[in-house]
Amino acid sequence: MRRIRFLGLGLVATLLGCGGGGDGVQAEPVPTVQEEQCRALGWQRLVVRAEGLPRLALWKAPAGAWTRGAIVVMHGGGGSHTNFCVANASIIAPQVRFTDQALAQGFAVFLLDSSDQVTDNESRLCGKVWDDEVRGRSNLDLPFLEQVLATVIPARRPAGSPAATFLTGLSSGGFMTVRAATRFGPLVTAFAPVAGGDPYGWFRDCTRRAGDRANVAGIGLDSETRRQIIEPGACDAAAYPNEKPWDGTTLTPKPPFRVFHHAEDGILDRSCVEKQRRQLAARGYAESEPFTLTGGSRNVDVHYWQDAYNAPLLAWFADFTR
Repeated sequence: MRRIRFLGLGLVATLLGCGGGGDGVQAEPVPTVQEEQCRALGWQRLVVRAEGLPRLALWKAPAGAWTRGAIVVMHGGGGSHTNFCVANASIIAPQVRFTDQALAQGFAVFLLDSSDQVTDNESRLCGKVWDDEVRGRSNLDLPFLEQVLATVIPARRPAGSPAATFLTGLSSGGFMTVRAATRFGPLVTAFAPVAGGDPYGWFRDCTRRAGDRANVAGIGLDSETRRQIIEPGACDAAAYPNEKPWDGTTLTPKPPFRVFHHAEDGILDRSCVEKQRRQLAARGYAESEPFTLTGGSRNVDVHYWQDAYNAPLLAWFADFTR
């Protein structure tokens, strides 16, 4: 099997350093240069403690009421929450344009940062990714997401704002968008994974391989086919006996979803996006028509967030608050 470095946003972000406090509690991470750049643009820092880790977020909102609600955004593997507020490279500029447009349209935006403490089933560190797989241990990110959705956002929502809260994320953040939306359905108005797949039907092997980025290790594999998700047809299967139990199956309401992806994505095969859609629909999640870009040959670059996603994604979210 060909080994290809795994998943997510292409730029290597500076890892967040955590100093240990004398009482065993980790100190707040020192702001990175990128975070300082975002804060200079008006983004505000939040630190949420979850599962023993100080977790970071940045948020920004229009003056007055949030007329369109709030959007929670999760970055891709190897990336950072700052990728959505400052563009130091052209490949992430569409993400910054997305949040700029969201703010201009009346959305508040909350950018969440993954930890660098996720491990695979063999306890190997995976690097700067979301804990977007079902494992036997406690999940590092679901408590963080729950605090943001249930406490952080309501505490900051101005009077007269709709209670709508939306989730979106890229790549690893797209997988985590589905995981969070299905776990916390009543707290989520709608969700839109971008270049994401089924978090209950895949797994990571975080063995470090030649060509891996400095802060991300390993590959992602489909639970049924045992093929890398980068391969054509990797997630095609007649049945799903290895699917992990889904969260929130008895919760109501179940938020609707719409997927965004490129058909020629060379990092997450289109079959894995289709599997995600089928599995959500089978569990009663209403779907709006997928937004699928086409054209060109299969390549890695179209895995990244595209400018073409911005207007339709925001318009779809805005429909819930008109």
